Amino acid sequence: MHAHAAPLATPAVRLAGVVRHFGAVRAVDGVDLAIAPGEFFAMLGPSGSGKTTCLRLIAGFEQPDAGHIEIFGDTVEGLPPYRRAVNTVFQDYALFPHLSVGDNVAYGLRVRGIGRSERDRLAGEALAMVKLGGMEARRPAQLSGGQRQRVALARALVVRPKVLLLDEPLGALDLKLREEMQSELKGLQRALGLTFVFVTHDQGEALSMADRVAVFNEGRIVQVGPPEAVYERPATRFVAGFVGSANVLDARQSQALGGPARPCSLRPEKILLLAPGAPGPDGAVLVAAEVTEVSYQGPVRRVSARTSEGLALTAAVPAGTTGIMAGATVRLAVPKDAVRPMEGEE
Repeated sequence: MHAHAAPLATPAVRLAGVVRHFGAVRAVDGVDLAIAPGEFFAMLGPSGSGKTTCLRLIAGFEQPDAGHIEIFGDTVEGLPPYRRAVNTVFQDYALFPHLSVGDNVAYGLRVRGIGRSERDRLAGEALAMVKLGGMEARRPAQLSGGQRQRVALARALVVRPKVLLLDEPLGALDLKLREEMQSELKGLQRALGLTFVFVTHDQGEALSMADRVAVFNEGRIVQVGPPEAVYERPATRFVAGFVGSANVLDARQSQALGGPARPCSLRPEKILLLAPGAPGPDGAVLVAAEVTEVSYQGPVRRVSARTSEGLALTAAVPAGTTGIMAGATVRLAVPKDAVRPMEGEE
């Protein structure tokens, strides 16, 4: 598994052996990472896993205690944020309330000494890019949360950074707006061909938006790869539980369900609930189980069951499935290849 091997082109962002301590806390504990130019890259993990500190190290708001950081081949440790080819969009947007939307967006250009008319032209273009053309004269207080998020985005993009860093940028939005902004951000990133590095604790967001996801836990990257790979083949027990949910099996349980004799993961939606008398798919392992709990979750029902051998399994079945209730005996089928070994845990 050469998951951490750098792509051949000069990476947009490269971290080698990066460490950052806060007192006794190793917030970032030896991170190696190469992000390709034009990649939409997500850093995913729970609070305190090191993902935000990692983003701040790339931005220049924090400096590493050890290790090396490059942006498009330039060494940046020791450089302040404004000397780096990056810009950051924060969770709270950090807009200036007393400035108009246009002046908020043009602020970075003003700091760089660009003249008024050129500033206004570029700010107008950036606002049009995020679908806020003609809003220049408004104040942030007159905008909705989603619109403020777009202004923050335009302000970061107007200075043409090579890498855009986004720190939980959709965290403050309600679900429907988040989903709209997810697809817009993705479209914008494709259109601009920029490298986006995105921090989130929301696994659905990371899976739906990113080209690659790095999963953080306790200051380290425990797995990095395309969303499908991280979801379908979690490398460790932590990834199996954090990215979606999974049944984690020890070597003996895994073997009993047709997998190899080592720790494995089994996704709930892979387990089939068989109708009475129905055969399972070819090569599937069939087990009898007693339903212990059923919870309704929109399109699926989560069924917790215990097999006759005492193994607790969770299955996700279509919501229309009838006749399942606590205490019922059901037949479960585990298809061939659904039990996946976890690389990181022998």
